[in-house]
Amino acid sequence: MTVEDGGFGRAEADALRDSVRRLLADRCTEADVRRIMDTPDGHDPALWRALADLGLAGLTIPTALELAMEEAGAALLPAPLLSCAMAAALLADDPLRDDIADGSRIATVAFAGAHDWTGRGDVTVGDRVAGTARFVTDAGIADVFLVAADEGVFAVDRADVRVVPLPVFDRTRRMADLTFDAPVKQVAGPEAIGPAHDLAIVALAGEQAGAARAMLDRTIAYARDRHQFGRAIGSFQAVKHMAADLLLEVESAVSAARDAARQVEEDAPGRDAAVALAAFACADAFVRVAADGIQMHGGIAFTWDHPAHLYLRRARSGAQLFGDGDRWRDRYLTALEAAA
Repeated sequence: MTVEDGGFGRAEADALRDSVRRLLADRCTEADVRRIMDTPDGHDPALWRALADLGLAGLTIPTALELAMEEAGAALLPAPLLSCAMAAALLADDPLRDDIADGSRIATVAFAGAHDWTGRGDVTVGDRVAGTARFVTDAGIADVFLVAADEGVFAVDRADVRVVPLPVFDRTRRMADLTFDAPVKQVAGPEAIGPAHDLAIVALAGEQAGAARAMLDRTIAYARDRHQFGRAIGSFQAVKHMAADLLLEVESAVSAARDAARQVEEDAPGRDAAVALAAFACADAFVRVAADGIQMHGGIAFTWDHPAHLYLRRARSGAQLFGDGDRWRDRYLTALEAAA
């Protein structure tokens, strides 16, 4: 196999991307996204089953997951793809991983202790797993919760968790606060947490890069079609310059996400720096493309009926999902200093 397109052979990469794109074009249109957003739990079991049948539930190959997440981001997929990838990565050979991969169970991860990016949770592991975790993705539909704590990874059944759904800016990705009081069931050691967290960053970066590209494509199409003073607004020099800047942002984000995926898959010496770079570069690019794209659309983009604001909501929420840009810039510099 040749190493192309972020670590996948060209044929394999194209086949995966095309399969995901066709599925989402058929089952995750803008109308579908809005329909799912308006359901109580923001979830479509039939769509999730289709994704699982395609082999995406519990996918943990970094380069494959990153490519799939590019397509998911472009479609604003409202499904627990990221959560289940994190959970599957933590489980190694545990049988629960097979249940996640075949779509029969939905899992999510609560990062606790030193791994808690929010700094607001308080989970202890002693005779029982007890305490709270905040802003846990897809908790409302999860069957099982994995607590990634300093002592290791612990599986908690839904019956032992109090789930409090949170109001969210981005209704395509639901979150909740959790309160645990559960028996201890360890499924992995603490050494599993770092690689799973890296995989989560790769997946999120791919989603952001793909969504940024989709938003830019929509913006360019609008600039070609919208006419003022007898000319397409895309012919105005100021609009051209903005579009060129946004194209640079998108291409840089795609490169950063795919490079991070490749380095994680190969366990390359520069993986820590690559992951940190992708974390802030892809988030920043998506926020800028979404915000500037709305400006280039003009007033129409501020209406509820236009999809531009959905991309901005996903961009803003994703930029905080695993810590803000300042945190990841610090980690990037630390990784560079360690490698020097």
